[in-house]
Amino acid sequence: MSGLAVGVDIGGTRIRTALVERSGRIVKHQSVPTPAALQRHEVMQAVLRSISWMIAQAEELGREVKGIGIGSAGQINADTGIVEFAVDTLPNWQGTPIRPLVRELYEHIPVWVDNDVNALALAEKVYGKGQEYSHFVCLALGTGIGGAIVESGRPVRGCFGGAGEFGHLSVNFEGPRCSCGNYGCLELYASGTSMARLARVELEKAGRLGQAEIDRYSAHELLRDWAAGEEPASIAMTTVIQALATGIASIIHIFNPQVVFIGGGVADAGEALLTPLREETHERTSPKMSEACEILPISLGSRAGVMGAAAQVWTEGGSKSIVNMDGV
Repeated sequence: MSGLAVGVDIGGTRIRTALVERSGRIVKHQSVPTPAALQRHEVMQAVLRSISWMIAQAEELGREVKGIGIGSAGQINADTGIVEFAVDTLPNWQGTPIRPLVRELYEHIPVWVDNDVNALALAEKVYGKGQEYSHFVCLALGTGIGGAIVESGRPVRGCFGGAGEFGHLSVNFEGPRCSCGNYGCLELYASGTSMARLARVELEKAGRLGQAEIDRYSAHELLRDWAAGEEPASIAMTTVIQALATGIASIIHIFNPQVVFIGGGVADAGEALLTPLREETHERTSPKMSEACEILPISLGSRAGVMGAAAQVWTEGGSKSIVNMDGV
């Protein structure tokens, strides 16, 4: 029987692991909470337990694990597998030697590590709608905002793995200070956390809810109320869409992509979000560059992260094509 790859997606909320075939078919899948408030060695212990469980599952199936691919939040050096920088999404994560720690336990198995949105982009390129394009950008809208760049079919990582930090592209140079040190970053307006914060401000102005309800108000509730035509939600979402469009227009002007793929929990709003976002982005973008670029949803759904992490095994970290690899 053909071999399997272990894919691991390390996020601030969940650690997702899967056994994935070369075709992208998921054979086994597991999701456990990330002990993000704990020290990094405790997060790594949770990662290693999940990997061990997957390897045991492969053994029960009588199938060989060909490699382990990991996607993690933070700026990841793909050459060393070390977290070069991380923000509060995963406290104490900066400096974690992910690849060396996994290799200590599984020295006979190849291991690849990359940023989680780079892994998402790899999944899109290998298994999803991205197969149709050579130049695209992924924008992941979740608790924070992450990004990835694919140029001529290959990931662009920068000198140590920090490329694609679109959440820290400034959309308001007079805006509030971000944890990264910049001002008015896109993440301060269009991440799930910031969307909820903007909505709370409008709800307080409207005086429609008690303080306890406002304090619990989430991005999910904002999108629900926006769909229902609630005025505070509409005001907040106007700001969100303008900020996103400003950021995407800059991304288009810098990279001249064929597609900007939008993913993450916020993007679950679907066309209700994408239609006005396309219109606003078009208004802010050079006509020819706007004409050349589509804005589309990620095509692979919630398991794209582990699929992309695993795809590193089949493509040697995204350095070669998955085509004609039947012998892997």
